[in-house]
Amino acid sequence: MSFEIVITSDRTMMSNHRGKEFLGFMTTGPAIGIPEFLWMWIAAPKMRVDELGRPVEAPYGLRKIEARLQDLGYRAAIIDPDHISKHLNSMKILMIGHHDYFAYGPPSSEWWFITGKEPVNRKSFIKFMRSEPVRKAKERGVKIIVGGPAAWQWLWEVELMREFGVDTVVDGEAELVIGELVEKALNNEELPQYVFVGPHEVPQVSEIPVIKGASVNGLVEIMRGCPRGCKFCSVTLRPLRYMPLEKIRAEVEINVRSGVKNTILHSEDVLLYGADGIKPREEPLIKLHKLVKELTPESIAWAHTSFAAVKFAEDNYRLVSKIMNEVLHDKQDYLGVEIGLETGSPNLAKKIMPAKSAPYPPEKWPEVVEEALKILHENRVVPAVTLILGIPEETPDDLVKTSELLDRIRQYRSLIVPMFFVPMGALKDRDWFRRNAVRREHVDVMLKTLYHSLYWAEDIMNRFYMRGARYLPARILLKAFMRYVKHKVDNLRPKLEEMIHS
Repeated sequence: MSFEIVITSDRTMMSNHRGKEFLGFMTTGPAIGIPEFLWMWIAAPKMRVDELGRPVEAPYGLRKIEARLQDLGYRAAIIDPDHISKHLNSMKILMIGHHDYFAYGPPSSEWWFITGKEPVNRKSFIKFMRSEPVRKAKERGVKIIVGGPAAWQWLWEVELMREFGVDTVVDGEAELVIGELVEKALNNEELPQYVFVGPHEVPQVSEIPVIKGASVNGLVEIMRGCPRGCKFCSVTLRPLRYMPLEKIRAEVEINVRSGVKNTILHSEDVLLYGADGIKPREEPLIKLHKLVKELTPESIAWAHTSFAAVKFAEDNYRLVSKIMNEVLHDKQDYLGVEIGLETGSPNLAKKIMPAKSAPYPPEKWPEVVEEALKILHENRVVPAVTLILGIPEETPDDLVKTSELLDRIRQYRSLIVPMFFVPMGALKDRDWFRRNAVRREHVDVMLKTLYHSLYWAEDIMNRFYMRGARYLPARILLKAFMRYVKHKVDNLRPKLEEMIHS
């Protein structure tokens, strides 16, 4: 079988990260304390492929494009980056997607900023684009179309865009535009350099295809868009759409048939599935979790939720407790999720994310965060929490408020990751956060988050994460890495604290 359209990405994306999504975040940083090949071995091992080079699991966004093109009748398939040379004779179009092509997104940009070393995702992607198979494909006239959440980064790397021979960048949801671009490419017509898909051009639910192959770690989309309108986020520019249970069922079943034993429910806020505006509702969420539990052999995770939704759902329906202790109690002993805290300052929250705390007022944001983390802790939901430093209009007092909140939430199990401001969403015309803008208050916040995360990472690994003999080598290396980081920071701490108090 030959394919006219090959869809792929580099190794940091084309991996299931040992079945542990959080390990994938290691690819957003440089190799620290251990050789780069070991860093990649832990975070982004190769996956099993068939004789054509098609991976058993692939990034969810690429699966959607693959499904759309196959539905349109094209010979298209996702191919592992190590195997695209098998299709050089038939390939007419090479499509590439990525979450962070050049490490300009969070948290890659923060690691780069702090260490001064290129993150492995950037190095891996550039190495792939300069590889012999990609070079030969371009020499043979293959059109290169790139897209995904990090499409905007090509605007910052125009020289590399020329070097790699990228013909078109698609920025936004691509289901409705990809067919026309493919037809033009196959007919050797001129392609637009940049295609921006605005909020009024996105597909309706009926136009979003069901994936045809397994997604990495069983990721399944339950919603698109977000109603909260945070200024720093591009997702809020998209309209909100709920996937029907039949479509969710179909995708979970495809994953399970392919041997994927876990499911990650993907949404910008899982607890808003079937919501009344920004107020979670019990019935659709219980139905969703019962359905997915019935279909999934092992565990379920949430991609994202919000502190406000956690608090409202628990206060009004005991919903987090019901999901964990009644629906999933015999399936798993914990559930992982990512949540945005962004700032501990009510004043800054009011300016940049006034609906983040809704239905509670932004003045209550720190209390919402604290109460929600208590709920998650008591119900064995383990959150990876993000902070944003250097947001436009941020003041030293805002950072002090964040630092004070960090002191209050120290008792709750979580990993907290500070990220430097990247101009996206409604703030995309603002300047990046730069090294010379770092204040002593930023350093204080970063130190607190680091010690918080190192402490709880040990607890999480001992209680919940990567247990069993098959994870033992990776566990040993990860624990050694954490000890290395703590040792380095302990040595630097006196100088950093002197800076904080000077």
